[in-house]
Amino acid sequence: MTSYHYDYEHPRARGAVPQSRPKNDQSELPKARGIVFSDDAGLGAYYYDLWTRRPIAARIKRTIDLLGAAFGIALLSPVFLVIIALVKWTSPGPIIFRQRRIGFRCNPFDMYKFRTMVDGAHLKEKDLAEQSGGSFLKLKKDPRITTVGAFLRKYSLDELPQLFNVLEGSMSLVGPRPLLMSDLHKLPRRSALRRFSMLPGCTGLWQVSGRSNCTERKRMILDRQYVDRWSLGLDFQILLKTIEVVVKGQDAV
Repeated sequence: MTSYHYDYEHPRARGAVPQSRPKNDQSELPKARGIVFSDDAGLGAYYYDLWTRRPIAARIKRTIDLLGAAFGIALLSPVFLVIIALVKWTSPGPIIFRQRRIGFRCNPFDMYKFRTMVDGAHLKEKDLAEQSGGSFLKLKKDPRITTVGAFLRKYSLDELPQLFNVLEGSMSLVGPRPLLMSDLHKLPRRSALRRFSMLPGCTGLWQVSGRSNCTERKRMILDRQYVDRWSLGLDFQILLKTIEVVVKGQDAV
């Protein structure tokens, strides 16, 4: 049986006296550099990510991400302002919804979205997850979604703040979809963990292959196929297909 653990970076020492920090501050926590696998014989195998395997292609991908995100934010800034006003005026609560996700090399990060649900919707997640039969909470008639939120979701406008995630370096324009923190324990197999060898994406293979109509298992398979088949050409194909799917509002919940 194969087991795994994470290889962590250790923060630099800052002297003999420990530095105090707020309880919720995670800036100094060690970050995972990669995944180490061990089989029954105790042999270790380090899984090398995209930056290690194809450094030049990875840098080109990152450059495209930065240029694309900056251009997208500048071009869509009027849309951002309209959505901010609609979310603020139609329901109480924050404009931006931040959700903890698992990213590149299994490092956690906050993913941004425009809020599309009533404030405090997370308190109902457990019951709704049982109804949906999974952890993605994609119910076709979710009572927590606001009227404006339903429109934003149909055309994926709620995902626009993730362009700032791309600028930060926690996401890519295209990649495997970032999983919830609660999903990590469901990925014990080495093949499933390959998804963390790349930055998670704003869009990806399963988003243009059925979106919310995809089952949880199919999403995992498509994300793994993307990692195994990755190329800059595939990224461009997915980006073009994403525009078509979003404009038509296909298979959205």
